[in-house]
Amino acid sequence: MLRLGITLTCLCLCAMGVAQTKTKEFRQQVWTGYFNQTRLSDKWGLWADVHFRFTENFTDRLSLSILRIAPVYYVTDQTRIASGYAYITTHNRDPLPNLPEHRLWQQVQWFEKKPRFSMAQYFRVEERFRKTLVAGEVSDAFTFSWRFRYNIAITIPLTHKTVQPKTPFLFFNDEVHINAGKTIANNYFDQNRLFAGAGYQFTSNLNAQIGYLYVFQQLPAATTYVHTDAIRFFIFHNLDFRPKE
Repeated sequence: MLRLGITLTCLCLCAMGVAQTKTKEFRQQVWTGYFNQTRLSDKWGLWADVHFRFTENFTDRLSLSILRIAPVYYVTDQTRIASGYAYITTHNRDPLPNLPEHRLWQQVQWFEKKPRFSMAQYFRVEERFRKTLVAGEVSDAFTFSWRFRYNIAITIPLTHKTVQPKTPFLFFNDEVHINAGKTIANNYFDQNRLFAGAGYQFTSNLNAQIGYLYVFQQLPAATTYVHTDAIRFFIFHNLDFRPKE
């Protein structure tokens, strides 16, 4: 019994030690983004999106910028496949230099229309080539890792049965990120992004959304977690250059 008591005490002390070393960071940010999908033919199109994310009291400084492009293959009007390239810059606080990332990505995206709401989903694979800091300088080498993302989104029109021009709507989505690769030691779960907001369909090709985004993220340090409260504002712009019949 004495040994058991000592063992349990040691386990409790270890657990308390782990709990005490857990670090939580709380951030307030603003995320802005522009998404464009341009259809060139029945089977081919282009994807482009641009993002600027601000941090520290929401807008004190720029923290991240993203440019992503890809050709898109339309399996059907409801199912699309994309494969492209992204360039990401992490904007650090002076005097630390900014860190670039080159990212290849592949995605399958599909849409469904239900009574009174529509649903969109995608599964994305990313190959991430990231620069790191060594002694306060950007290293010459890249670290490589995989990331897998699944996103589900629901749109609920408020004044019509479907989303059409001049329609306000509610928008909800959740996205989970999973890391993989030799350089990933602790944070196989990367983050989860949960969003709720409202939007307006201006024309058949253009809508905007604004709302609240909550991000829960585990950093590479095993006991470091980030809770982010963000205001998210996205613009979605779809163009169709197919010949009119």
